[in-house]
Amino acid sequence: MKNILILMGDGVSNEIMPAAIEVLDAVKKIYKLDLNYNYAPIGGRAYEEAGVPLPDKTLEMANSSDAILLGAVGDVKYDSLAPELRPEKALLGIRKKLNLFANLRPVKVFDELVESSPLKSDIAKDVDIMIVRELTGDVYFGEPKGAGIKKTLDNREIKYAFNNMIYDEDEIRRIAHVAFSAARKRKQRVCCVDKANVLDVSRLFREITKEVSKQYEDVELSFMYVDNCAMQLILNPRKFDVILTGNIFGDILSDEASTICSSLGMLPSASLSDGSSPYMYEPIHGSAPDIAGKNCVNPIATILSAAMMLYYSFNEKSAHDSIYRAVKDVLKEGYRTKDIAQKKCTIVTTTKMTDLIISKLK
Repeated sequence: MKNILILMGDGVSNEIMPAAIEVLDAVKKIYKLDLNYNYAPIGGRAYEEAGVPLPDKTLEMANSSDAILLGAVGDVKYDSLAPELRPEKALLGIRKKLNLFANLRPVKVFDELVESSPLKSDIAKDVDIMIVRELTGDVYFGEPKGAGIKKTLDNREIKYAFNNMIYDEDEIRRIAHVAFSAARKRKQRVCCVDKANVLDVSRLFREITKEVSKQYEDVELSFMYVDNCAMQLILNPRKFDVILTGNIFGDILSDEASTICSSLGMLPSASLSDGSSPYMYEPIHGSAPDIAGKNCVNPIATILSAAMMLYYSFNEKSAHDSIYRAVKDVLKEGYRTKDIAQKKCTIVTTTKMTDLIISKLK
């Protein structure tokens, strides 16, 4: 039996998580999978229940699971809380506690959604990128960090704040191996994205990545500054295969790349450890409290995250492929949630999209 921890978050989590579970239940019957679900709160929901966004009990259950499926967290109503109590703190916390250092974000444009992309169809067509983002270092975790008051030369007191971008060579080496291994199963190209012209951290990132590349002579390695990468993702996204980058650059670039696919609601992600703890899967979109409860959110990113879980955690490639084919078939028939709507399409609810995908599983 495979134990899956379902982390219920905030906002649309109440709609996208049941959708993913329904799809998993359907695939479970078709492929005779032995899946068991446990539930724990995270984010704002956990704060309401336990007074903290990441309770110890949730971490204990996560550590004892075979895989974790996470909903979105956050809500504007928690913005006034102390930083350590805000829902987003739970994401950083669970990644660090479980050593989930490698985030895989596939950016693939379905043929059926090329016309929904903000890019011209001849640019968006056939885009297939894997962004490999380091997840437990960089400015989000660098120490020391903080804020205070300092005096200026003219003796005025002003506020200041600081965060440190820090990586050591071991952190860079392990994420580089993930990127090169992924590239070997794809088009055998890795582009390391950084800011080596101004950042010492990026220069070290390049140095270690070059060292690691010697173990992957079949994979082509290139380098690109992050500002140029942001531009090239719009001008010529097909030039990329695997993008290797740090935490903050990966955070920004993957959100930018998601728009190529027409919506954040289409992109799943997987966060991998070194094998000492379970992997975690989640949509890259937020909790969208403004549309929560309206049965209109796109469940596909969460459903595809569940598919990634079947592949990476349980080695169930057939079940994984079945979900992707089902999504593609439903899109091919013209069904869309509002975020990916086109001129000639049938707009459906969250529950209807889920039902349609289940009907196509085989």
